[in-house]
Amino acid sequence: MIPWLETVLPWLANLHLASSGARTAAAALTALAVVLACGSPWIRLLRGRSILERPERGDSERLDKLHASKKHTPTLGGVLWFSGTVLATVLWARLDDPAVTALLLCVGALAAIGFADDWKKLRTGKGISARWKFRCQILASCLVGAYVYAHPLVVTLPDGTVAESSALFLPFSRGYFLPLGMGCIVWTAAVITSTSNAVNLTDGLDGLAAGSSLIVAAAYTVLALAAGSAAAGAHLQLPHVAGAAEVAVFLGALLGGGLGFLWFNRHPARIFMGDTGSLPLGGTLGLSAVLVKQELLLLIVGGVLVAEAMSVVLQVLSFKLRRKRIFLIAPLHHHFQFKGWPERKITRRFWLAGAVLALGVLAGLIGS
Repeated sequence: MIPWLETVLPWLANLHLASSGARTAAAALTALAVVLACGSPWIRLLRGRSILERPERGDSERLDKLHASKKHTPTLGGVLWFSGTVLATVLWARLDDPAVTALLLCVGALAAIGFADDWKKLRTGKGISARWKFRCQILASCLVGAYVYAHPLVVTLPDGTVAESSALFLPFSRGYFLPLGMGCIVWTAAVITSTSNAVNLTDGLDGLAAGSSLIVAAAYTVLALAAGSAAAGAHLQLPHVAGAAEVAVFLGALLGGGLGFLWFNRHPARIFMGDTGSLPLGGTLGLSAVLVKQELLLLIVGGVLVAEAMSVVLQVLSFKLRRKRIFLIAPLHHHFQFKGWPERKITRRFWLAGAVLALGVLAGLIGS
């Protein structure tokens, strides 16, 4: 907690006595209220300063025509989302917990990279080169990974054995893990960078990236609460992680802020998150998965995000090796646009697929 806040608001002094579930719910409601209250003024401010989306990418004339109506929509919505998230986290999470510090570092570093990219796009029409943006992401992710390694969380297996916090745990295996040692820094950086770029690539239709990411965040909120409780973790055969409850509080704030943002970002969108939002959103989802020792489940829970990223990878590889394209265009959501699907239909179908995957994983854990 913040000492000076405890003196101004005495109820904060007893905040650590509240259950993690209650603080998670309070963080969600706080972030939701902040984003809903500030959303319209922020949109008016951006519109008044002509901070508007530039949908023309030059890669596809047909895609530019499909998105021509979006050119008057303000961007930098990520500032709104993560302002609410950070404020709620500061109020309701234990700031002396290294997991919270790591998450806030991740938000700050990736949001700064995203903001620099968005600002350059607004001024010149082109953002930071993909190569330099990727290098900055790798550097920031490695720094966060090094912090996590230097401040290990206590991980206890369901049988009471204390395990290495740097280990990679295999899902549905009743506590089986692979020791990584210092390799966990590289692993953490890889997870953060991958999820960060996956969300960034998914951010192409109104509400698509926000809604898909919120489904992942909701699933990991449940996993974090379970991992933070010795009894629940033992019942679900999950490792108990000290600090996982604080990850849940952060994810609760992320959920609340995201729901508030989605109110303005749903089709037809009144604001876009930009890289300022998509990079830290994906990065913190990846880091949260690492902190609760369930990062491999991201491949299933975040299946929509994985499919979007893999569609780009496969498209590039196919064209370079075979001079043929697998999809009409990548990422995957644009492929369905070219097939004539309405934007709302694509978004809702992707949300549904994400929800089915997330619920399937949670049901599998409960039934295992």
